[in-house]
Amino acid sequence: TDTAKMTMGKIIFYEDRNFQGRSYETSSDCSDMTSYLSRCQSCRVESGCVMVYERPNFMGNQYFMRRGEYADYMSMMGMRDCIRSCRMIPMHRGQFRMKIYERENFGGQMHELMEDCGNIQDRYRMSDCQSCQVLDGHWLLYEQPQYRGSMVYLRPGEYRSFRDLGVSSNRFMSMRRIMDM
Repeated sequence: TDTAKMTMGKIIFYEDRNFQGRSYETSSDCSDMTSYLSRCQSCRVESGCVMVYERPNFMGNQYFMRRGEYADYMSMMGMRDCIRSCRMIPMHRGQFRMKIYERENFGGQMHELMEDCGNIQDRYRMSDCQSCQVLDGHWLLYEQPQYRGSMVYLRPGEYRSFRDLGVSSNRFMSMRRIMDM
């Protein structure tokens, strides 16, 4: 629908650094960009926020990008590989809510978050977060405290095991809401 498009972002990918070579523009999720570009080494986020992934089907290491120009994102972000898929992040207005669990399959300690948490160990005496339920809003989870290390983007839904997401880490120590900036 037209209203969904208005809230979504727009991104242009380029085959070469510094916005050179063939380009591919999208305002929607793309599970495999290899059909449009043989490689992708720079991009321009014209609006909104987007997650980019090093493997097709939203798998592998992922990176959060907001509006701006990324002339050589591979060296900027320490990416090892080209972008192979991307997911648009709709801007959520309203409350944010997530339940985090110490163990897989919603086991162990449980805590409910409604705001950013820089360190679950300090705040909840929780050594690990291996599953969660996102009830409201869109979130970024980070492998290390203070929003560092590998990250994963989560939309509303149940995540029984982070292993299923194809990320290098299956435990996360800090969480941040994706807010409209």
